[in-house]
Amino acid sequence: MHIVAALYHFTRFPDPAALIPPLRQVAEGAGVRGSLLIAPEGINGTIAGSRAGIDAVLAALRALPGCADLEWKESTARDMPFDRLKVRLKREIVTMGQPDVDPRARVGHYVEARDWNDLIRQPDVVVIDTRNDYEVEIGTFQGAVDPDTSSFGEFPEWWAQNKDRFAGKRVAMFCTGGIRCEKSTNYLLGQGVEDVFHLKGGILKYLEEVPQDDSLWQGECYVFDKRVSVGHGLVQGDYGMCHACGRPVDAAARAHSDYEDGVACPRCIGEYTDEDRARFRMRQRQRA
Repeated sequence: MHIVAALYHFTRFPDPAALIPPLRQVAEGAGVRGSLLIAPEGINGTIAGSRAGIDAVLAALRALPGCADLEWKESTARDMPFDRLKVRLKREIVTMGQPDVDPRARVGHYVEARDWNDLIRQPDVVVIDTRNDYEVEIGTFQGAVDPDTSSFGEFPEWWAQNKDRFAGKRVAMFCTGGIRCEKSTNYLLGQGVEDVFHLKGGILKYLEEVPQDDSLWQGECYVFDKRVSVGHGLVQGDYGMCHACGRPVDAAARAHSDYEDGVACPRCIGEYTDEDRARFRMRQRQRA
């Protein structure tokens, strides 16, 4: 069994590039795989490994300037959910493309998982899912608004076009682990929205803490590793991955006549040429 740790932390790194070699050395030495993104605004990542390996990397991360109070969420995976380790320098640890957004300045009101249901049941509250369309497709909260965005960078434009729909409402936002809400709530506050809330720890914390019988979550939660999705209790879900287009595929899609492992799924069958699919088949043979 592998420990999976999802983490992020906003802090100012004057020289983020200098942090990459020592972090990579610690993670490689600990046998940890996954992804760590370093930017001037902080760190974001999901890593997997043994208990000792994860503890070693988390200790190295907490020792970074301004990261002593770094928090993370843990789950488990039957098989190693990552092929390799990536430690990369980025402009943003989650890309929104809004240079004036700064979660270190202010964010919305944090709402604990145990209190989330009471908030989103209120008639004056609108609930907005800040994730991408393919994530929302496999699961979301009951009654949540889906912006139908293909990337987080599209959210500001969507808000500009739809904000009048939510006049006079309190806004409650959520995402997988919380990082996108740090930026999106700061953005809405900057746009003059007064009452903004977000789910502390994200969907992962909610699925970990709220019993399924009391849950307002519908479906599964997309995760960015080979598990593809998790459900209540953070147990691995039933979705697989189409390695042609990168979309999650359920059992019905995998049973469809258009599905070919690593080559096509019902959603992307018309998006690629025969030459593309020949190349995908070659890739599959090389993986086997």
